[in-house]
Amino acid sequence: MNKVTFFVLLFLTVVNSNAQENTWTLEQCIALGLENSFEVKIKQIEIKRTQKSHNSVANNLLPTISFDANQSYNFGSTIDPSTNGRVSSNIQYDNFFLSARMNLIDFNTLATSQFTKLDIERAKVEQEILENEYKLQIAESFFTALYTQELLKIQESQIENAKSNLERIQKEENIGSKPKSDLYDMQLSLALEEKTILETKQLLQIQKRQLFQLLNADKIEIEGLILIPYFSSNSNQNSTLFSNPKVRLAKLVYELGQKRIKQQRGNNLPTLSAFYNYSTFYYRPLNQPEIMVNSFNNQLSDNKNQQVGLQLNIPIFNGFKNTRNVIALKFQNEKEEIAIKQEDLKLKQQIQLEEEKIKQIELLDTKLIAIKKLTQKTFQTSQSKFEAGKIDAIVFSSVKNQLLQSEYEVLKTNLQRQFLGVKLNLIKFNQL
Repeated sequence: MNKVTFFVLLFLTVVNSNAQENTWTLEQCIALGLENSFEVKIKQIEIKRTQKSHNSVANNLLPTISFDANQSYNFGSTIDPSTNGRVSSNIQYDNFFLSARMNLIDFNTLATSQFTKLDIERAKVEQEILENEYKLQIAESFFTALYTQELLKIQESQIENAKSNLERIQKEENIGSKPKSDLYDMQLSLALEEKTILETKQLLQIQKRQLFQLLNADKIEIEGLILIPYFSSNSNQNSTLFSNPKVRLAKLVYELGQKRIKQQRGNNLPTLSAFYNYSTFYYRPLNQPEIMVNSFNNQLSDNKNQQVGLQLNIPIFNGFKNTRNVIALKFQNEKEEIAIKQEDLKLKQQIQLEEEKIKQIELLDTKLIAIKKLTQKTFQTSQSKFEAGKIDAIVFSSVKNQLLQSEYEVLKTNLQRQFLGVKLNLIKFNQL
C-alpha cells in the first residue's frame, strides 16, 4: 500500500467516524438522557437510602447490648454498700452495668420489616415512572425535530425545480418569448421558498437545541447533526401482559397500607423478650484512712450480680387510641384499593385512545398517499404545459404548492404513526 492510498483510506475513515458521531437515534437520545438526568440520579440515591433503612426480621431479632457506668459521691448520712446500714460518712460509689435484651416475639417489628421491604420496591417503581415519563418527553421532542428535519429535505428538493424554472424563464424572457411578468412571478416564488427554507432551518436548530437541553447535553454540537428515523419492530404489539409502572405503584401503595394496619395492630398484641443483666460496684470511704476496704478488683469480683429472665408485655388498655388508628388506616386502605382500579382504567382508556389514533392515521395515510400520487402526475403535466407556455407561472406555482402540501401530509402522518407506536409501547410495556 503506497502513502497516497494510505492517507486516502485514513481520510475516509475519519470522515465516516465524524459522520457517525453526528447521527443520533431515539435509543441513543434516551440512553444519554437517562445517564445525565439529575432527577433519575436523585431517585437512585433515594433507593439506596431506603435499602439502608430496611432491617430484616433477623436483624430486628438481634439482641441490643449496652454498658453503663457511673461514679457518685455521697456526703453525710448515707447507706454503706457493704452492710446496707445507714452511716454518717462520705463515700465514693462506682457502679457498672452490662445489659442485653432480645425480642423473641414482636408482631409490630415483623410488620415493620415487611413494610420497609415493600418501601424499597415502591422507590424502585417510582424511579421507573420517572424514567417512563422522561422517555415520553424525549420521544416527543425527538419526533418534533425529526419532522422539521424531514420537512426541510422536501423543501430543499422542491427549490431545485424552482431554480431550474427560473433559469429557463430568464433565458426565454431575454429572447422575448416570455413576458416580464412571468419572470417576476418566478422570482417571487423562489424568494418565498427560500424564506420558508430559512425559517425551517432556524426552527430545526431551535428544536435540536431543545432536544439536547432536555438531555442535559448542551455541549453536543447540533450544527450538521442528523436525527435517524425510528422504526419499531413492535415485538410486543399483540401482548396483553401490560407492565405500566403507575399501575404497579398503585398496587404497592395498597400493600403498604395493609402493612401499616398490621403495624398498628401489633401495638395491641403481646411482646415477649429475653434479658440478661450483669452488675457490680466499688465503694471507698472518703477522708477515713483508718477504715480498710477491699481492693478495686476484689470488690468488683465480690459484688457482682447477674440476672436472666423473660419479660411478657400484654397491652390491656390504651384509651382506644390504637383501635381508632386501625379503623382510620382501613378507610385509607379502601381508598388505595379504589386507586388501583382507577389507575388500571386510565391505562386501558389511554391505550384504547392511542390505538384508535393509529387506526385513523392508517386509514388517512392510504388516502394521502393516493392524493400524493395524483398531485405528482398533475405536477408533471403542469410542468410540461408551463414549459410549452400553456399556463402561466401563478397557476404552475399553485400546482406545485399542492404537491408540496401532499408531501407534507404524508410525511406528517408517517412520523405521527411512528411516534404513537413508541408512545404506546412505553405506556404498555415501559420500553421502546
